[in-house]
Amino acid sequence: MRSGFACFVGRPNAGKSTLTNALVGAKVAIASSKPQTTRHAVRGIVNRPDAQLVLIDTPGLHRPRTLLGERLNDVVRDTWSEVDVIGVCLPANQRIGPGDEYLVSQLAMLGTQAHLVALATKSDLTSRARMAQHLLKIASLEEQFGIQWASIIPVSALTDDQVDVVADELVKLLPEGPALYPDGEVTDEPTETMIAELIREAALEGVRDELPHSLMVVVDELGERPDRPADKPLLDVYASMIVERDSQKGIMIGHAGERLKEIGTVARKQIAELVGMPVHLDLKVKVLKDWQRNPKHLNRLGF
Repeated sequence: MRSGFACFVGRPNAGKSTLTNALVGAKVAIASSKPQTTRHAVRGIVNRPDAQLVLIDTPGLHRPRTLLGERLNDVVRDTWSEVDVIGVCLPANQRIGPGDEYLVSQLAMLGTQAHLVALATKSDLTSRARMAQHLLKIASLEEQFGIQWASIIPVSALTDDQVDVVADELVKLLPEGPALYPDGEVTDEPTETMIAELIREAALEGVRDELPHSLMVVVDELGERPDRPADKPLLDVYASMIVERDSQKGIMIGHAGERLKEIGTVARKQIAELVGMPVHLDLKVKVLKDWQRNPKHLNRLGF
């Protein structure tokens, strides 16, 4: 039996959350085309007869422009020192650029004891010839930064291509040991956190580029409605979507409340699947001016 921790790192939108969900076989991390979707380290648990692999999906490492950005980068670096394997996600549909090289240089500087696995993510979005060039470039990073890849694997979480190969490779690099979590668990995320994340995922779709960074969701109240019969439970969720400016509040609410209604409909369906019962969702939009840059606000919001 092998057990241990692996984390996926990469610049924002490199496919880390989608790959985490594909390996776990359940939705534990929200995924979006918007950068900086992941805001904290999310644990997903892969249970196999021969191993238990705990995957930590981290925020994308980036050059920070706000205090929130600095704190998210701290989450990434703290995770590196705690895991057995680090999977570096380098999307195959994009050239390896300064952001990727910065990430690998940071890993080299840290001198981590963890095994490094290079993952050419989004392999379904590139040609065979382009993939060959991409893999050669990944291999050349070893000499450039003085690191060593345990393996280099092309993978597409979307088409399930080579996801099993990634799982086998990560498990192979784990130390021997007993399971760390009860069998059958897929995450240690509190339900409240997962509900807030599902609302944020629904809210991120179709919004303008400046909004994702400014959006935060907090569950204010959560509980089963007391006067319901046992065979017809209903979960009441009261949540606030927090933005930084009045203009952003207007975008989130939309004309005559249409956008807010749309977010509620999508999120309610996802939350009901998560908790296994119908959901009443009450959504509000609040303005917390420049919360990303304010230490007091960040501390209160759990960053």
